[in-house]
Amino acid sequence: MDQILHLIESLSVDEMRTVRDHLRRRVPLHPLEEAWGATAEAILTAIARSTDLTQRGIRGILAEAMFEQSVLPPMVSAGWNTEAITGDQAFDFLLQKNGSRVRIQVKLQRRERGTPKDYAARSRAALNCPEGRIYVVEVQKTRSGEKNGEKTRPYRFGDFDLLAVSMHPSSGDWNRFFFTVGGWLLPRKSDATLIEIFQPVPEHPDGFWTDDASLAVQWFQSGVQRRMYS
Repeated sequence: MDQILHLIESLSVDEMRTVRDHLRRRVPLHPLEEAWGATAEAILTAIARSTDLTQRGIRGILAEAMFEQSVLPPMVSAGWNTEAITGDQAFDFLLQKNGSRVRIQVKLQRRERGTPKDYAARSRAALNCPEGRIYVVEVQKTRSGEKNGEKTRPYRFGDFDLLAVSMHPSSGDWNRFFFTVGGWLLPRKSDATLIEIFQPVPEHPDGFWTDDASLAVQWFQSGVQRRMYS
């Protein structure tokens, strides 16, 4: 095997592509490639050509997948069980342990024009924010709609227990997440039962945000009532 790898390293780029194409014909494809009848390269090319809105949605789905891959395993090892979610719920993951249940909503740190979006200076001035950059996470549903005369895009307090934010836009690391208690988020000025769309996220963990999922669960289970940076 070492000899084979050494030979591959000695090939030109075009020759490596020939080897790659040969292996792709021999190695089983990803199920999605088979289902769509397209290679991963073709799918990625289509995504690269898509609009910012489309790519934002795909990045959000990727954040959920990375949460499942990097955050959940340690929690499962600590005794938490993941439960299947049925229907259209306001959370992405449901954990259970010894009769306790934790509902987690996963969001991606907001980008604007390809860079991490900063929290508005006027909004920051009204809060007791820590020093350093304060970023933004957008906390509302992707699709608009109405049910019984009420808009369904906003999240209401009580819809989820923890908010997990992928900090990839600022950190470049898909495994880096910040967590806070859902009840600690800022309310909308027009309706205190609704969660404000843009929420402040610091560049470093503090008393409201942590990069330790287990600590965030402890915060939630403590029942302590707080308001973000008030």
